[in-house]
Amino acid sequence: MANYTTMTSDKSKSTALKLCIFGGWIGLHQYYVGNIGKGLLYTCTIGICLIGWLHDIVKIATGGFKDNAGAPLRQ
Repeated sequence: MANYTTMTSDKSKSTALKLCIFGGWIGLHQYYVGNIGKGLLYTCTIGICLIGWLHDIVKIATGGFKDNAGAPLRQ
């Protein structure tokens, strides 16, 4: 019988959500999870015209947001 483990990020979901709400339009949450390229994109485009910022708030809150390694954020 095989044991399966789920890989989770070392980054916190609550921290990412707070960073996204208060500084997501400049990409703080993207920098936090290691997505430097996306962070720069958000910084230069004001959170991709605020639509990407709002989308990320929903993704983080519902648990669909992942770090730069593709792992879900830890609770």
